[in-house]
Parts: sequence; structure tokens; C-alpha cells
Amino acid sequence: MKKHIHVPDAARTRLSSPRFSVPLQPAFASLPPLALYVHLPWCVRKCPYCDFNSHALRGELDEARYVQALLADLDRELPAVWGRAVHSVFIGGGTPSLFSPDAIDRLLAGVNARVRVSRDAEVTLEANPGSVDSARLRGFAQAGVTRLSVGVQSFDDAVLPRIGRIHDAAAARAAVHAALASGAARVNVDLMFALPGQDTASVGQDVATVLGMGVEHVSFYQLTLEPNTAFHRDPPPLPAEAIAARMQEQGIGALAAAGLERYEVSGFARPPARCRHNLNYWRFGDYLGIGAGAHGKITQAAPAAVTRSIKQRHPARYLAAALAGDADLSRGEVAAAELPFEFMLNALRLCEGVEAELFSAATGLPLDAIANALARAREDGLLLDDPRRIAPSVLGQRFLDDLVARFLPGTSAQGF
Repeated sequence: MKKHIHVPDAARTRLSSPRFSVPLQPAFASLPPLALYVHLPWCVRKCPYCDFNSHALRGELDEARYVQALLADLDRELPAVWGRAVHSVFIGGGTPSLFSPDAIDRLLAGVNARVRVSRDAEVTLEANPGSVDSARLRGFAQAGVTRLSVGVQSFDDAVLPRIGRIHDAAAARAAVHAALASGAARVNVDLMFALPGQDTASVGQDVATVLGMGVEHVSFYQLTLEPNTAFHRDPPPLPAEAIAARMQEQGIGALAAAGLERYEVSGFARPPARCRHNLNYWRFGDYLGIGAGAHGKITQAAPAAVTRSIKQRHPARYLAAALAGDADLSRGEVAAAELPFEFMLNALRLCEGVEAELFSAATGLPLDAIANALARAREDGLLLDDPRRIAPSVLGQRFLDDLVARFLPGTSAQGF
């Protein structure tokens, strides 16, 4: 589970229609890199903080039928990406490690039979302690998984039950050790802070534990009470904001001291271990999305357009729809006026930002389309004063929601 930038819907709906000083008709000289996201929606139990499309498993998991549905879903997507290589695959959830290595092997074999997957593609699978053992993790690596992302959240036995996790600290340590020994090239560990009843000592020990194992990538993010979650309906007592800030500073400091650079909002890694799949998102790359509730974004050059899709969310509806040949819940073109905001919502997650020319390459729009907003954000100290890059300052990282909102269409900051 990764921390998202949140821009309230109300902030979007109250804005007037944009008045652009330059024609907003995208034109693409080339297409962005392409990734594949695969969603496996089942968990042993739904965590009370989770707002992802996940469902508690009831009864036996029909792996074969779901893999069949995923590949049928992919078949329908293929005409939009003929000839393009897939540079990364991310199998997320839910708890993908509930699936057997044989099922993951069949899935990846089916993907490779349908699309051109780069020989050095990063293939990530999310795994949770309590649903894995050493043999299972080795099996995933043998099936072609090159990166395991382990959802630990905490190594504190007093904290884990308060956030609904099914594992204890011993199982968490065992899962990380097994992942590191599995044969997968990379391992990520998810850690959360500002959890119910947690103190700074607990956070410090969590970070020290994962660093002591030699993990090269850590996702370190604050618990937020997202709508449509059990914690949002019945909020638990959380650490005060000032304490949460100290927890964050403490964790960031310890990770940096160990050589893990903060390269995005919640991602810390040695440079070779950065998550290539997530970097593709933040750089506004393309991605196919298959599976229940999966999102996709595809660019086409002629006619120039960016299309977003969402698949049926409920697993039963998704299965029936995908096997019938159309799993879409929605699909539509992103309006040209929305592309600047869409780009910034992603690019500004990166601490080092992006090169300025990427805006035009990824959106098909001239940089002039956001010139006023960029200038004002730089004047206000929210962006670095470097015309060659679009990068948040330290202040911009702190007030990232406000910075991103400046690029919503029709805002006075844009001055269109």
C-alpha cells in the first residue's frame, strides 16, 4: 500500500472551465514507456486502513479461472499496444502471494506469449507475511519474479494487532529473510508509522530492524484514514501530528544514514534498487491494467489521445465480464485540459522531479501550457528555481497537495 497525494474532489468541482492561452491539442512525437499492472484482489482478511480494491477470501481460491480471466482481459487490450515492449510488470493486490507459484508461472508465461516483455524487465510481486514461506518465495522467483515487495508494516507485536495484520513480528522477520534468500534480485519492505498506540521508539526499532537485514528498498509512509475504510468509519486513537512528524524525521534520517535515498514521497532506496515500475507511473508513462479494479493509461499517437480505463471492481463481476470479452467498468479519453494536472500529480512525487522537456513528451502539450503556474510556484518557493527541471523544493514536498492543486484546470494560479 503506497501513500497517495490527495486532492479533494470538491476542489476540482468548484473550479471554472479553463481558459488556455495556447491551443490544447496534444501531439506526440513518440510514445512513453509501457508497463503492465496485474491486480489479484483477495486477502485473508481486509485490513481496517486499506482503501485498495481487496476482498476477504471466502472459500477456495480458483486460481486457474482467475488467470484465465486475466489473460482474456489482456487479449482485449493488445490492439492498443501492438509492437510496444513492456518494461515492467507489477502484480499487486490484495495479497498476490495467496496465489501459488504455479499460478504465477502460468500468468507470466501467458503474458510473455502475448506481449514483448523486455529481457531485463522488472517483475514485482507483493507478498504478505502469514501467506508465504521460503519454498513459496523461491517458487515465485523461479516463475520469473525479480522483485518481492513484503508488506510488513511493523515489527512491533503490540502494534500489529491494532492495524488488523494477521502476522506477528517473528513471521515478519522470517518473511523478509526468506524474500532476501529467494533468488529475487530485489526486495522491498513496506513500513508504516503513526499507527495506533505507536511511539517514536517503536518506529525507530522498525527502521533499525529492516536496515539490519540489508534491505535496499523501503516504502515508509504515514497511516492515513482513507474514506471507505473501517478506520475512517471508526477512527482509532493516533499519535499527535507533532509526534507523527518526529517519527517521519527520525525514519528518514535513519534511512538516509544507511544510504537509502528518498527518491519519491514514500520511497527510499539505493539508486540501483529504485522501483522501475513506480518510476514509470511518476514519469507519466503508460501502463496496461488487468484484473479486478485495475486502472490503465495508454497513449496513442494518431489520433493523439491519452485514454484511462478501470476494470470491474468486484471479483465475481470481473471474472464473468473478462471471460465474456469486456471487463471495462469505464474507459475514456483524458481531456487535454486535464493532462497538466495528471502529469503533475505524478511527477511531483519525485524528490528530484523530472526534466522540463518530459512535460511535452508525456502530455503532447507545449510547456507554455503551464508556464504561469510554474512561474508562480517558483516565486512562492514551492518549486526549485531551475528552468531545466520541474522539481519540488523542500517546502513544496511539505505542502505537496497544495502544490499539485495549482495545476488543476481553471485555477487562478495557472492564469489561462
